[in-house]
Amino acid sequence: VIIGNSTAILKEAEKLKQVSGTETPVLLLGESGTGKELFARAIHNLSSRDDKPFIAINAASIPGNLLENELFGHEKGSYTDAYVRQIGKLELAQGGTFFLDEIGDLPMNLQGKILRVIEEKKICRIGSNQEIDLDIRFIFATNVNLEKAVTQSRFRKDLYFRINVFPIQLPPLREREGDIILLARYFIDKFSREMRKNNIVLSEKAEKKLLKYHWPGNIRELLNTIERAMILCKGPEISGADIILPEKPFSLVEDFSFGGSLKQVSGRAVRRVEKIKIRQVLEETGFNKSRAAEILDVSYKTLLDKIKEYCISAEE
Repeated sequence: VIIGNSTAILKEAEKLKQVSGTETPVLLLGESGTGKELFARAIHNLSSRDDKPFIAINAASIPGNLLENELFGHEKGSYTDAYVRQIGKLELAQGGTFFLDEIGDLPMNLQGKILRVIEEKKICRIGSNQEIDLDIRFIFATNVNLEKAVTQSRFRKDLYFRINVFPIQLPPLREREGDIILLARYFIDKFSREMRKNNIVLSEKAEKKLLKYHWPGNIRELLNTIERAMILCKGPEISGADIILPEKPFSLVEDFSFGGSLKQVSGRAVRRVEKIKIRQVLEETGFNKSRAAEILDVSYKTLLDKIKEYCISAEE
């Protein structure tokens, strides 16, 4: 469901309706958390392929050495530990829609292979020379400036022109005047059903706090904020105190030491970002470690090790 009455979102929603009935590749552009996968699913649901699979894969969340295998699959014995045949995500989308999220992060060695798939609608599993015909519709998304990436030789020009047939620019939440409260109320209804809390409303102070905030994390951040507020609120009304937002924007470089080698600086940066991200997710889940591990896409043991390593506690 696409929620919003603002001119910015209605304009792009109209484009969505126009392109859904075609086979044209769509490129969804926008910041993280603006709802690109939601738009992709809406395009699929409004198309003639709606009764066939919708398969999504995020190029940024899978290491480069595993991504090709996820996309194309492999034959038994094609490499060490390939004990059985695996069907890739492209093949699983047969007849339906394939959504490649964060294509701007696709490694260069795979960009050429994806271009060939788009143009020829054929794939070969790893370890096989047998071509498989594909009948799929492509939707792509990125928060990267692809034109700039092309000029910097980080993204293939021919692939850019091939996927940029019908771009849809999703506006950030801060530019969707009037939609913040509308979305907040929608999320309140959603969590009310899940948490079995009835007739929860936003107080005037809570609304003002939501409207004043810049929302760098967009709709995803608003969703998390409302879920947290629903847990914290003790009566039928979400108060201003229940709306917990960062007091200042996150800065990686503040109080950060750039001394030492590039490897040492990179190591410190990774540790700082990991600690901030883990603490953020733990706070959003009320320090539910099992749920946090799912959101972070790591094992429960890995999360416990990281919590211990970074000395993260609920009492901080």
